[in-house]
Formats: sequence, structure tokens, C-alpha cells
Amino acid sequence: MKQSGVYHLFVYGSLRSGFQSHAYEYISRFFHLLGPAKVKGELYDLGPYPAAIPSGEDMYIVGELYSVKDAAEFSWAIGQLDDYEGVNAEAGEAQLYRRELTEVFTRDDKVIAWIYWYNGDVSGKPVVLSGDILEYLQAKKGS
Repeated sequence: MKQSGVYHLFVYGSLRSGFQSHAYEYISRFFHLLGPAKVKGELYDLGPYPAAIPSGEDMYIVGELYSVKDAAEFSWAIGQLDDYEGVNAEAGEAQLYRRELTEVFTRDDKVIAWIYWYNGDVSGKPVVLSGDILEYLQAKKGS
């Protein structure tokens, strides 16, 4: 997959700092957190992980914007994330996510960044109306 000279990454699930996951430990080695951001799209609860799909609607997915620390390492670093997100499916397996460029909205600006969109069917899955999976999971835990 061509990198197109874009070194920003938008994350909304387990790669976010609030999850404190092993995946976040990895991302923090190769990417700088620039701050909170959002993208147009819809977010779904698939149980073990969230699924984002692009949308022309006025709905937003809340997440974080990152920039690679060293542009020379971007291809390798994003390749590792592609494996984590199931972009490079094994023979006979479905490709869980696809990495694409999208417009990301920060408090002050708009930038183009990579995002992992879900590739499967979200029919019948709960919609995360707030667009924020962390907030959603905390509310779910409290109920």
C-alpha cells in the first residue's frame, strides 16, 4: 500500500492512549500523540473491538491524531499496525480492516491521516452514538 507521503495516523480503538494496551505501547514508540481529533463516520460495538465505517452523515468518531517520529521508519511501523489490524489477511481469512486516507478534524485544523476502516458487516451491531468507544465502554461498565 502506498504511503502517499502522509505520516499522520488517526486511531479510535485499542491504539488510543486511554486503553493502555500493548498495542498502545507499540504505537507510542513510533508515533507522537498530537492530540484529540475526530473523523466523519459511524462507530459500532463488535464486542472485542470497535468498528468504524466512513459516513457522509454528520456523525463523528472520536479518537487521537498521531504523527510518525521518524519518516524513514513509517513504512515499517505502519506495516506492523497493518498486521495488528488484520489488513494483511492470511489465505482463507477475511481482511478485517483496510487502511485509507481520511480527513481528520482537530480543534484548530483539518489534516489528512491514515485510518483503519472496518471491512465487515455491522448490521445489527450496537451503534456507539457518542462516537467515543472509551466513553461508551465506561458507561456500559457502570450500568
